[in-house]
Order: sequence, then structure tokens, then C-alpha cells
Amino acid sequence: MTDQREHLQGPVTLRGRQVPATTTDQRLLDSAGPADWVHTDPWRVLRIQAEFVEGFGTLSEIGPAISVFGSARTEPGHPTYELAERVGRTVVERGFAVITGGGPGTMEAANKGATEAGGTSVGLGIELPFEAGLNPYVNLGINFRYFFARKTMFVKYAQGFIVLPGGFGTLDEMFEAVTLVQTGKITRFPIALLGTRFWRPMVDWLQEALLAEGTISPKDLDLLHLTDDVDEAVDHVVGSRGAGGEP
Repeated sequence: MTDQREHLQGPVTLRGRQVPATTTDQRLLDSAGPADWVHTDPWRVLRIQAEFVEGFGTLSEIGPAISVFGSARTEPGHPTYELAERVGRTVVERGFAVITGGGPGTMEAANKGATEAGGTSVGLGIELPFEAGLNPYVNLGINFRYFFARKTMFVKYAQGFIVLPGGFGTLDEMFEAVTLVQTGKITRFPIALLGTRFWRPMVDWLQEALLAEGTISPKDLDLLHLTDDVDEAVDHVVGSRGAGGEP
């Protein structure tokens, strides 16, 4: 005979052998028991929700900002490190906050330039096995468990991206932003690639492979602005908009 027992658990309906022996409240209020429950998917949903709430609450009042990306492996004294410092300083001088991934290398340099210029220097860190904590030039920092929550903050609270030479993480952020603009998920989000020697081969490949195969359109290439000039990169992202974001 079929087991017809039915148990309602919030929006979930359980029948037969799926019906638990105890209720949710009972499991909550009884003895502590094992801690495995904190690693289950429903609990992860709450953690994810908490990261979005914390990110939205912390960044909602930073004002207009520009996200700056680049390699975590760039050492102080390297030309790219010094270039990123200039980017951070110039962005602040134009009345914008600087948002980076909060790590070392290019991110640290951009945060350093922003802090030394007296601006808001934001670091959005991520839990990784090979990076520890936020760099010392971050004056407003959030650490994330989940990449997708962190990546949302980069786009939501920035006017656009300035991208310096970097690795897979840098490319990931850049191409995701390009995809969001291309598909109309965000309307205006300028992206400046700073460093023509580094970026030109990639842009050429996009033209010679993707455009030639018809997998992108000619206007898609216009979404990436290539330059060696810091002021030009900042101007491209800021455009004619002032610190208040108005024309």
C-alpha cells in the first residue's frame, strides 16, 4: 500500500518516505547535534543573501565610482604598478571612488593612488587559497565568499571599468562586462583597456577570429577602448559626466 503521509515544510510538500521524523522547529530547539547543516545548499542560500545585503548596504552611498582591474602579481616598481597608481589618483581627482578586488599587485596600486589622493578606496576581496586579506590601502572593504556576489558589486556600483594587464580573473571581469553591455543587460558601461602592447594582440584576435567568423558584430569591438594614456582612459569611462553622474 502506498504511503500517503504528507508533510508541509514551508513551500515544500513532502510525501511518503520523504516525510521527516522531526519538525524544523524541533531540530532547531533540540540538542546541538552535528554541524553538517551549515554546509547544506539551503543554508548557503542564506549566506549568499547575506553577502548581497552586506554589499548593497555598504556600497550604496559611496557615490560615483570606477572599477579598476589588473593582475595581483604585479610588483611595486613595475611600470604597470606605477600606471595603476596614476589611475587611482586621477579617478579620485575627477571626483570618483575607486573600486578594486582589494588584493595585491595592480589592485593595491590603484587603491594606493586613491587613498593618497584623499579619496574613497574600495576593496572587494574574495576568499582564495593563495591570497590573504585586503591590501593596506583599502579604506572601505568587504570580503566575499562567492564570486558572483562580488562581481555584481563591481558592475552595480561603478560607472565603468578601467582594465590594466592581468590574467584570467581580469579577463573574466572584462568579458563579463562586455557581455552585459552587448546583451543589453546594462545600457551604458564604458570599458577602457590601458596598455596597448598588452591588449592589442587580444583585440586583433577578436577582429581576425570572432568578427571574421561572424560570432560578434563590428559594433561589439567598439565596446573596448584601447589606450596608453591614463587621462584618456578616465575620460572615456567618465565621459562628459561629472562626479554626480549627470551630463
